[in-house]
Amino acid sequence: MIARILEKSSRTFAGVKYNTNKIDRNKGELMLIANFGAIQALSNPRPQDLVNYLLMLSAQNKGIKKNTQFHAVISARGRNYSKQELTKVALMWLKEMKYGDQPYLIVFHKDTDNHHVHIVSSRVGKDGKQIDRDYEQVRAVRSIDKVLGYTFAMQYRFSTRAQFYMILENQGFLGRDYINEKKLRQKINSHVPDKARMAKLKELFIAQKTSPEFVQRLKTQYQIDLVIHSAEGKKPYGYTVIDNATKQVFKGSEILSLKYLLDDRINFEPVNQQPGIDLHDYLGENAITYHSEYVPEGAYIRPVMISDDVDDQQVLGMKRRREKKARTNTR
Repeated sequence: MIARILEKSSRTFAGVKYNTNKIDRNKGELMLIANFGAIQALSNPRPQDLVNYLLMLSAQNKGIKKNTQFHAVISARGRNYSKQELTKVALMWLKEMKYGDQPYLIVFHKDTDNHHVHIVSSRVGKDGKQIDRDYEQVRAVRSIDKVLGYTFAMQYRFSTRAQFYMILENQGFLGRDYINEKKLRQKINSHVPDKARMAKLKELFIAQKTSPEFVQRLKTQYQIDLVIHSAEGKKPYGYTVIDNATKQVFKGSEILSLKYLLDDRINFEPVNQQPGIDLHDYLGENAITYHSEYVPEGAYIRPVMISDDVDDQQVLGMKRRREKKARTNTR
């Protein structure tokens, strides 16, 4: 997934009308409007209502002459993320970029090979000050890596791509299409097994395996998660150890054979599932959400044509190679 801030200047918030025109042509869906004050009391706000509010906000700062509009794109590879997931990512990303309290709209686009959302806001805050623009494109990339969990997972030591994605899934992160292939490959190639830690874990497992609450105890007392691999309705065929205490991942066979570990008294029901991301934790006051699993579909925005259109295909690239999703049921 990539995050890119569009550099085309606009003092008239052309991005609003560009996106509402996409909606009218059934090439986009309005996902969210937030922090637009009294406008959100309207059941069907017009595009010009949103533009006028953004213009009024931006007029507080006379020092920004050309580019008061903040227009960004968050794009996934192919259909790897649903529109709801992209909206969640956009909300978390906006918060990291210091735009969480700004008025903004999020529109899902479905007219390219890659699912993506557009975000439009103002660079002027409610206090009249400009939102931080230092190293903006760099921070955009860092922020998307953070909210997807890649920054977190890269702190761990792991030996396979599957283990990398297991860390993300285990912690409830949405990341599953890390694009920095070179960095990931270097991380895997530089892995050196921690044999001393393996020996300590083996001792721990042998000492604790007779407990019916073996899996839960490992998690709560030792910060260790077990990811059990099994086909539906069948016995486990392997497992992975995520050692959060030392930030390492091990193949179960490196610690203790599954045959020796298995015991009918042990409850292998997963206890390491994290709660899903709550969309409302990231919403501003009186946000209006559309086309999501949280509320029924909302209003329809009337079309408004604009002349300074943005070419999505040039921005996002229709021919971007789609990589296969990493499997997390392998070791």
